[in-house]
Amino acid sequence: MPKFYYIARNRAGVKETGVEEALTQEDAVVKVQAKGLVVVNVIPEGSESLGYSSTDNSVKVKFKPKHGRITSEDLMLFCRQLSTLIGAGVTILMSLEIISKQVASRKLYDVSMDLKKNMEAGLSFHEALAAHPKIFSDLWINLVESGEASGNLAVVLSRLAAYLEKEAEFRNKVISALVYPAILTLVGFGALLFLSLKIIPSFAEIFKSFDISLPWLTQMLISVSNFLRKNFIVLFLLSGAVIFIFQKYIQTKPGRLNFEKFQFKLPVFGEFFLAFNIEKFSSEMSTLLESGVPILYALEISGRSVNNLIMADIISKIKDDVREGKPMRDSLEHSGFFEPMVIQMVSIGEEIGELPQMFKRINSFYQEYCNTFLARFISMFEPFVLIFIGGVIGVMVVGMFLPIFELAKISG
Repeated sequence: MPKFYYIARNRAGVKETGVEEALTQEDAVVKVQAKGLVVVNVIPEGSESLGYSSTDNSVKVKFKPKHGRITSEDLMLFCRQLSTLIGAGVTILMSLEIISKQVASRKLYDVSMDLKKNMEAGLSFHEALAAHPKIFSDLWINLVESGEASGNLAVVLSRLAAYLEKEAEFRNKVISALVYPAILTLVGFGALLFLSLKIIPSFAEIFKSFDISLPWLTQMLISVSNFLRKNFIVLFLLSGAVIFIFQKYIQTKPGRLNFEKFQFKLPVFGEFFLAFNIEKFSSEMSTLLESGVPILYALEISGRSVNNLIMADIISKIKDDVREGKPMRDSLEHSGFFEPMVIQMVSIGEEIGELPQMFKRINSFYQEYCNTFLARFISMFEPFVLIFIGGVIGVMVVGMFLPIFELAKISG
């Protein structure tokens, strides 16, 4: 019976090698997995190395990258393909080899090859991922480490892929919902600027030839138009400078904290920003806890990933309380950040031992809340902008035609 050399990891993440007799390579993988090991590589006896050559006929595909950067969609597809291949019994090294020939990103191809190289050198998968912190977040690394330790790497990667897909879908909905109001606003103010800089000056030249006193509305519009024409470049540069300074300010910790406080205190929109952050927190917590990550590590990872200083500080305090043995429910309540519904659901989850499921339900609620809020915002924003822009344009048109009406009366 043929012999196959294998490299695998046990539940403690320790590297193990050995020889397994089997009819086929697939049978050898199954036998190694039956020992409770996570298979890294399996090759027939007599092969020159414990890695697969990129010229292997099974993966001989011409690589044609479409772009250089790594997008969130690239990582999402990479994770889904990896979970599918490992779940089908393909080794991690072979999976990386196959996926690298299909990625659309040149950089992700290079990263995949580096992951494969590091694993062949003896690193575990999560250690290889940790070598690329700008690409793979703490969520990736800790979930993979949990999967390697438990021997359920395919299941954990599947959950991670589901999380990435769900977050991408939610993020795309938010972006799509905000694109239309932004375009509508830009077009509206562009029309106002065109009228102010082009149309009104033309009328002003015509009115100079008339020996009449201009109405106050017409005089005001002409004065505003002249001011904009004379100072347009200065105003444009000043606006750019204000935006630049503001961006630099919110990049500092005090500036970002003040901006976040301002966001949460906004009428109506403050509730949306609160719900948006709770949605992200609950989504990561449910994914991490379901994958077997201890609650303290889950809180630490969520705190670093939430991208909000106020909430990160709250999560840090919750983590400290949990470390001291206090119920999470008490910490959530003392923070003053979470609504009673969240506190009650977490309390129930702790009591019945279903905290991951409760966080998943909290996440579903807040995703639905955010989607509903954005839908209502668009339905209210569109008529408001149209009425406002239409009203301003109407005033400008009336102001320009008032002198003509006066001339008609005089000539009549």
